[in-house]
Amino acid sequence: MSKPILFTGSGVALVTPMRPDGSINYEKLEQLVDWHVEQGTDALIICGTTGEAPTLKMDEHLEAIRVAVSRAAGRIPVIAGTGSNDTAHCIESCRSAKKLGADGLLLVTPYYNKTSQRGLVAHYEAVAAATDLPLILYNVPSRTGLNIAPDTAAKLYREVDTVVGLKQASPDLAATGYLISVSDIPVYCGNDDLTVPMLSIGGVGVITVLGNVVPQVTHDICEMWFKGQTDLSRDLFLHWMDLAQGLFTDVNPVPVKEAMNRMGMEVGGCRLPLYPMDSAAAEKLADILRHHGLVK
Repeated sequence: MSKPILFTGSGVALVTPMRPDGSINYEKLEQLVDWHVEQGTDALIICGTTGEAPTLKMDEHLEAIRVAVSRAAGRIPVIAGTGSNDTAHCIESCRSAKKLGADGLLLVTPYYNKTSQRGLVAHYEAVAAATDLPLILYNVPSRTGLNIAPDTAAKLYREVDTVVGLKQASPDLAATGYLISVSDIPVYCGNDDLTVPMLSIGGVGVITVLGNVVPQVTHDICEMWFKGQTDLSRDLFLHWMDLAQGLFTDVNPVPVKEAMNRMGMEVGGCRLPLYPMDSAAAEKLADILRHHGLVK
């Protein structure tokens, strides 16, 4: 089965910039959108895990989507995180994101209450019936406690017209390889330290945290790979591996916001229960940034 691909390459899972009082800094969000367009980012994912979606009020969530879509102005796709562990709420969010002009939706699996594989199929079918936007399934079992089995992802891609991809934030490359072997579903790497391995087995890109810090790098890793410059892609990937891993030495997006703030990007802190890195871990991250010339 062949369907249109929403994007290939580097989709940045955008942070939600905050002011000192914890409110969203929408002006900074607009600046980030412009910067990513200039840096070659291939798509923006707004209000995902990295965007602290669980602590955004509904009006904030929708305003962040509106601002990102308006600022992008069609220059690159904007994909809205609208997943929920409540199917009815997920449907409402998806409909709102469509009205705001989102190009696609990123749908995390139900978390905490979870469900069976049959329940996953029913959940995504219900959402797909409520919106005609392209849907990217989001598998992140370390966060949700629920794994999309390869056969389930293949079934959803085969039977639901608007399912156009899967963000695979799982280190199980064998399962991903099996999925790609039995399905044409486009797979996006969800772990920056596995980008090239995922591309090597047929992935179509990455939905990246690293790209918040070095967007041109993550774009180039993918572009080089697609152009057949696999050695250059691998070497660039390995060169930045320490930072890719350093951005996950605490709960995402705590480290990436720490890095961006040290680089002078002024994206603010995270909302509780996310908590700042301890000073020793923050200094180790700063050392990596200095090593790459990103800070003095």
